[in-house]
Amino acid sequence: MTESTSRSEEFQFSGDTLLAKIKEIIREGNIRRVVIKNDDGRVLIDIPLTIGVVGTLLAPQLAAIGAIAALVLKGSIVIEKETPPAQTV
Repeated sequence: MTESTSRSEEFQFSGDTLLAKIKEIIREGNIRRVVIKNDDGRVLIDIPLTIGVVGTLLAPQLAAIGAIAALVLKGSIVIEKETPPAQTV
């Protein structure tokens, strides 16, 4: 039985680039969760994503992210990526 694991990456953003960065991250795929934090490290939004979440299902979250971008000057985006299971020989 193979199990997948996850790893986290963190990116810094300024308010005007937040939405574009989120869209870029989602297009890359293998994303399990997106967490947006303000400059103080406080979590503003935590969005769990499932494989196959596309288009209209993601629209409400993107609207919320756009609203956050208008209010937050700087912060960080933490993404949790699914890592494929290691293959054994």
